[in-house]
Amino acid sequence: IEIYSLHVDCKVTSRFAHTIITSKIVNRANESREATFEVELPKTAFITNFSMSIDGKVYLGIIKEKASAQKEYDTAVSRGQSAGLVKITGRKLEQFHVSVSVAAASKVTFELMYEELLKRQLGKFELLIKVRPRQLVKRFQIDVHIFEPQGISFLEANSTFMTNELTEALTKVQSETKAHILFKPTIDQQKINPELDETLLDGDFVVRYDVKRGATAGDIQITNGYFVHYFAPHEMPVFPKNVIFVIDRSGSMGGRKIEQTRDALLKVLQDLRPEDHFGFITFNNKVVEWKSSLLRATAENVASAAGFVQTISASGGTDINRALLTAVSLLDKAEGLPERSVSMIILLTDGQPTSGETNVGVIQENIKKAIDGKYALFCLGFGFDVGYKFLEKMALSNGGIARRIYETADAALQLQGFYEEVATPILMQIEMQYPENAVEGLTKNNFKLFFEGSEIIVSGKIKNDLDVLPVEIKAQSHASDLTLKEEAYVKEKEQVFKNQSYIFGNFIERLWAYLTIQQLLEKSISAQEEDQKALEAQALELSLQHNFVTPLTSMVVTKPTGEQQTELANKPTEAG
Repeated sequence: IEIYSLHVDCKVTSRFAHTIITSKIVNRANESREATFEVELPKTAFITNFSMSIDGKVYLGIIKEKASAQKEYDTAVSRGQSAGLVKITGRKLEQFHVSVSVAAASKVTFELMYEELLKRQLGKFELLIKVRPRQLVKRFQIDVHIFEPQGISFLEANSTFMTNELTEALTKVQSETKAHILFKPTIDQQKINPELDETLLDGDFVVRYDVKRGATAGDIQITNGYFVHYFAPHEMPVFPKNVIFVIDRSGSMGGRKIEQTRDALLKVLQDLRPEDHFGFITFNNKVVEWKSSLLRATAENVASAAGFVQTISASGGTDINRALLTAVSLLDKAEGLPERSVSMIILLTDGQPTSGETNVGVIQENIKKAIDGKYALFCLGFGFDVGYKFLEKMALSNGGIARRIYETADAALQLQGFYEEVATPILMQIEMQYPENAVEGLTKNNFKLFFEGSEIIVSGKIKNDLDVLPVEIKAQSHASDLTLKEEAYVKEKEQVFKNQSYIFGNFIERLWAYLTIQQLLEKSISAQEEDQKALEAQALELSLQHNFVTPLTSMVVTKPTGEQQTELANKPTEAG
C-alpha cells in the first residue's frame, strides 16, 4: 500500500480556518489489501466533510443527529459495535481513522475537511497541523493561505521535525494582509538517511501569527449578511489580582504530580506582580491555610511562600468542598485589597471528592452560593481520574473555565501556561452593544474579564437594508470606566472580501455557526435540565444545517459492499 500523494490545504480567512486533507493511495500488491487513512486534527475543530473514492465510485460521509445515526448503526451492526472513527489522542488533538479494502492495483482517494475558529492565546493565533504519513510520499505538500484584512503583524512557521534539508522545502511569502506558507519536501528531503526508506516527517507543523490592531473599538468584518467583531485592546494597565491557589495534596497526587505542581507554583510565584495579593490552601481530608489572610506579593512574602510550596507533600483523602469554601471565605473577609482588583480562585485536583461532602451536585450548589458571582473560579483537573464534568460545570457556573492537565513530562509547563493566560486581567465587565433593531442571532456579548493576549469575538446576523452598523463597548479598566464607539459601513466592509479569490463566501456565517454551537454547548453544561434540552436542540439544528460533526451529531461513513458497511464518526469531548 503506497501513499503516492498527500496534500494538506488550509485557508485561514480572518481567524477562521478551513482545512482539507487529501490522501491518494495505491495498492501495489497483486491481491487486495487494507488501506488506512489516519488524520490527527485539533480538538477545537469540527469535521464538516469526508469522502473516499474507490475506482471512480465516491462514498460520502453523511452527518445526522447522533441518536438516530446510532440507531441505524446498531441495526446495521447487530454483531457488536466497532470503536467509532474518532478518538482523543492527546492534549490538543483527536484522531480520525478509517480503513477500507482496496483491490490489487486499485487506487483510493480519501478527503477530510474540518473547520475551526483560531483562538488568540498569549498574543498569537496558532494553526496546528499534525504530520505523520509513516512512509515516504512522492507528492507531499502543505499549503497554508492566510488572509487577515487587519494586516498580519508577525508570522512564523516551524515544526518539531525540521532539519536543514527540510528547511529548504519551506517557503513563506507575505504581504500586508496575506501570507502563503508552502512546505513541499522531495522524497530525498523526507528521508532520515539516504540509505533507508524511513521518513523524518513525524510531528507538529505549526503556524503562528498575530494581526495589526489600530482602532480602539476593535475590528468589524462583514460579508453576506453576517458580521464578526474582534476586540483585543492592548497596552492597558493591569488590574491587581487577588488569587488563592487551592492545591490538592491527597495520596494520589504523590510522586511526579506533586513535584510538577511544586515546580509550576514556584515559577508562578515569580510571576506575581508586587500589587497582587495571594494565598495558598492545601487540602486532603484536612484543609490547611498557609496564612489566615491574603498577603501582598512583596519579595519577602513570595520567598516565604516558595519555602512553603517546597514542603507540600501528598497523602490522605480529598475534601474539595471544604477547601473551596475556605478559599471563598478567605476572599470574603480579606481587608486592604486594592479597590479595583480581580479576585480569583485556582483549584488544582487530580481526583473525585472522597472526604467531607462527596455529592458533586451539592458541592456545585454550595460553591455557587458562596461565590455568588464575586470571584472567578478556575478548575484544573490533573490526569484522567478527575471528575472532569464536575470541575467543568463548577468553573463555568462561576465565571471561569476548566482545563485538563495531561500527565506528561510537560505538566509543569501546562500549569504555568494556564496561569500565564489568566495572569494579566486588563478589563472587567465588558459589554459589546449593538442596536437591537439592527442585529439578530447575536453570540455572547457580555464578558466578565478580559486577559491581555486573548481576544473577544462577537458575531451575528445583520438585518437587511442596514447601511451602518454602530457599535458601543462599555468596560471597566484599572484606570477608569471606558466607553468605546465605532461605526462599520456595511457596503465598504463587504468590499474587503469581494475580490479575494480563495475565500469561501459564507465564511462569516460558518464562523458564526461554529461560535454559536460552541457557546450553546458550553452554556448547557451549567444549565438546569429543561434549559439544557433547549440549548442542545438549538445547537443540534445549527450543526445539521452547517454540516458540522459536533458532540450532538454523527457522521455515518458507508463502505463498499462486503465490508462492515457503516461506521460512525462522533466528536469526543474532554469530559468523555
